[in-house]
Amino acid sequence: MNKAKLIDHTLLKADATEKEIVRLAEEAKEYGFASVCVNPQWVSLAAKELKGSDVKVCTVIGFPLGASTTAVKVFETQDAISNGAEEVDMVINIGLLKAGNDNAVEADMKAVANAVHGKALLKVIIETCLLTEEEKVRACQLVVNAGADYVKTSTGFSTGGATVEDVTLMRKVVGPDIGVKASGGIRDKNDLEKMAKAGATRIGASSGVKIMQGEAVNGGY
Repeated sequence: MNKAKLIDHTLLKADATEKEIVRLAEEAKEYGFASVCVNPQWVSLAAKELKGSDVKVCTVIGFPLGASTTAVKVFETQDAISNGAEEVDMVINIGLLKAGNDNAVEADMKAVANAVHGKALLKVIIETCLLTEEEKVRACQLVVNAGADYVKTSTGFSTGGATVEDVTLMRKVVGPDIGVKASGGIRDKNDLEKMAKAGATRIGASSGVKIMQGEAVNGGY
């Protein structure tokens, strides 16, 4: 298992600076991470810093609440891709899902999927910590229906992050052909290996360097 290629090296905190984004990109190139995941503001800078490398630029859409209108999510996606994003992690409309309005949830995702088609990978964050098991299953089924490339556990900004149980459930629902991204609270090599064994094919973490160095981490995304 190439641990580095599982990791989206992540920096989504509100007070991230240009200097920190540059360092994030440098670390991603040094360790060979799958991508850097940054807020839309920093996509063009990350793309510039990663030019010529095989590290992808990932950004977030409708983040972290998922409550933007579909038109805003689509515009945000198009803007991010034009600035150099190659992967987008969008948040579903959680309130609509919990209300049982599955058609609207799927339409929201499909609109973003259409915006990324042929240009970028789409990962959909379902925010597992806010959902019942039945809602997690429905959310995963809707992600598949919408044509996304990955289903993702968490933003890292809500009441909880990834769990082995959730990753196992998500993999079972989506089957073998769609990626599963575990994010939120993955702080060491042991966490990463547990998530990978449960079926995660991508890991979102701000602790990528320390994971690779085998160091323990307290706190963090």
